[in-house]
Amino acid sequence: MAARRALKAVLVDLSGTLHVEDSAVPGAQEALKRLRSAPVTIRFVTNTTKECKRDLLERLTKLGFDIAENEIFTSLTAARNLLEQRQVRPLLLVDDKALPDFTGIATEDPNAVVVGLAPEHFHYEMMNKAFRLILDGAPLIAIHKARYFKKKNGLALGPGPFVTGLEYATDTKATVVGKPEKTFFLEALRGTSCAPEEAVMIGDDCRDDVGGAQNAGMRGILVRTGKYRPGEISEEMLVFSTPSQALRN
Repeated sequence: MAARRALKAVLVDLSGTLHVEDSAVPGAQEALKRLRSAPVTIRFVTNTTKECKRDLLERLTKLGFDIAENEIFTSLTAARNLLEQRQVRPLLLVDDKALPDFTGIATEDPNAVVVGLAPEHFHYEMMNKAFRLILDGAPLIAIHKARYFKKKNGLALGPGPFVTGLEYATDTKATVVGKPEKTFFLEALRGTSCAPEEAVMIGDDCRDDVGGAQNAGMRGILVRTGKYRPGEISEEMLVFSTPSQALRN
């Protein structure tokens, strides 16, 4: 068996791994400080569509995390990149707090549908508008298809069920840009001079974080925080109770 290549980059999930809403996961700040002393490049990768990158960074800073904006790669960024590449005008089904990340993107007379987490917009009239656009040929772009996420009061539906509903109703397949897509992880590594086999992903989602990273050629570590649920672990996964334990190893 070939020896594993030396670790050069660590990708860390945010929501559910380092924090849950406005509360830090216990020990996460100190764990990150220890990681900073290691000779590795760090990237923070997230599927969150509840807020723009600026607001996310402000939240993390208030929680005591030492993170730079250029270290964060979000699914919103990946979605914007795709919209610019395709030169389409999206109907944006995202939280209003996420809209600043789409500044400058034309949305008049939409000819594409973009779906993130948008509880206030997931009502019949808006979903029907998206449905009709897709029937008329508009591409369906899912910022991600997470089934659920962790809130302080328990698990909550993610955008995945709503994307799947539109796929079923229109007999089409969405283009997914966030985790667990291979392209998302490779894009997150861009500029690090690291190959996938030289990177590890740490997160609380068995499928989107760990499984996605492994499919991209990286190592994956699952932490029992956030949305973690017993019974989702496979034999190929390293599992730790907290980010602090994972980063010590």
